[in-house]
Amino acid sequence: MTKRKNGVEKLKVLFVDDNETLAFIVQMVLEAAGHEVRTAGDGREGYFAYLRFKPDLVISDLEMPHENGPQMVRNIRRHDPYVSTVYVSGDAGRFDKVLEEEKRQYGASFLRKPFSRAELMQLVGAARRKALH
Repeated sequence: MTKRKNGVEKLKVLFVDDNETLAFIVQMVLEAAGHEVRTAGDGREGYFAYLRFKPDLVISDLEMPHENGPQMVRNIRRHDPYVSTVYVSGDAGRFDKVLEEEKRQYGASFLRKPFSRAELMQLVGAARRKALH
């Protein structure tokens, strides 16, 4: 996390989703709020983006080609076991057990698609507060 000119902490956020339009919108919203954002289109690409970017927060779709969100985060946790994580999905059904474990063990959050700007910013704010402690 780095400080902006106004003294407010800025997060480095990695958004991973195979929906390019959603990734673009989320990037624009978070950058407008002063955060540094990178995007990736699937779990494999997201993992390598994580290694290069070292984000404070990873926001990831659950279901993606090549490697799903939980698989990607499992690989990321080898480097940073407690990286702040938010999972997003329109249908988390088959991932319920994984999400409960992620929430219990790592404090991960879940955001149901479609989500509002306010819902997104609330979770990003919670991750920022967590990073400050």
